[in-house]
Amino acid sequence: MTTFLSGIQSSGRQHLGNYFGAIKQHIDGTATPGDHFYFIADYHALTTSRDPEELRGLVQETAITYLALGLDPEKCSLFRQTDVPEVHEIAWLLSCVTGMGLLERAHSYKDKVGNGIKPNVGLFTYPVLMAADILAYDSDVVPVGKDQIQHVEMTQDMAGYFNNTYGKHTPDGYAFVRPEYRMAASELFQKVPGVDGQKMSKSYGNSIWIFESGKKLKKAIGRVPTDSREPSEPKNPDELVLFDFLALFLEAKELEDWKERVRKGGPDAPGYGHLKMRVVEAMEEYFAPARKRREELIANPAEVEAALQRGAATARARAQMVRDRAMRACGLK
Repeated sequence: MTTFLSGIQSSGRQHLGNYFGAIKQHIDGTATPGDHFYFIADYHALTTSRDPEELRGLVQETAITYLALGLDPEKCSLFRQTDVPEVHEIAWLLSCVTGMGLLERAHSYKDKVGNGIKPNVGLFTYPVLMAADILAYDSDVVPVGKDQIQHVEMTQDMAGYFNNTYGKHTPDGYAFVRPEYRMAASELFQKVPGVDGQKMSKSYGNSIWIFESGKKLKKAIGRVPTDSREPSEPKNPDELVLFDFLALFLEAKELEDWKERVRKGGPDAPGYGHLKMRVVEAMEEYFAPARKRREELIANPAEVEAALQRGAATARARAQMVRDRAMRACGLK
């Protein structure tokens, strides 16, 4: 049976990029037969988080977000990374066969340093722990966004290093299963824009919270860049960031109608204000059921904790099996 694995950081409230690039894939993916493991990466969050109370709250918020958006804990294992300590033992085994050069090429490290984030050892070795997260459950498929492909490829490399070194000491000739990544079905969701037109990211301060609503949502969408052209002037909708947002929420027929009116221009063409208002309305409508469910879960934290504990029990049993297999292979058991 195929095993699917992915995770999401709890370093901040989840934004539209997180939803369309990862969370939606995770939720939709549970309809596919197999074992599904989805973890909240609270250890990874420590590379940037320095506020304990804030981190605890964000871990809870991340769990609530998944459940509110429709993840069914009966169809998958949702758990905190910290509830499966075996991943750190596996990470150490991997670090002992992984070269420095591989880690130095990590895009996530170079991008964060390039954007002024002070580096630490945790940030540098981030890919090793991520590899352990993936390999700990004998994962076959890892659903990812485009920017996470390299991490899966690095995981493949690390599994290969370990298997080449110690695989001959295992009955099956390997200690770790080689995972494969799976991209989102549509290129539409591979780069969700931020309010500045660049890729949406918490690190860049340009994100929109999934459950944002009312005046705050209007203010956020109001920041999306436009130009000074009049509504009547014909424009190419593919060059307007606002249409990247509309494409996330509108049905194809309505989206094409907006595009055609912008292309033609003239007295009936919508202005940027009209487009921004439609983005706000569409987002409010899209997430309305999830916002209601979120409030119910906030009022019942025991339901959230029970789901996390069930998921952790299943995940840890699998991780212990994989850890023991790897330790025997390299002579530690």
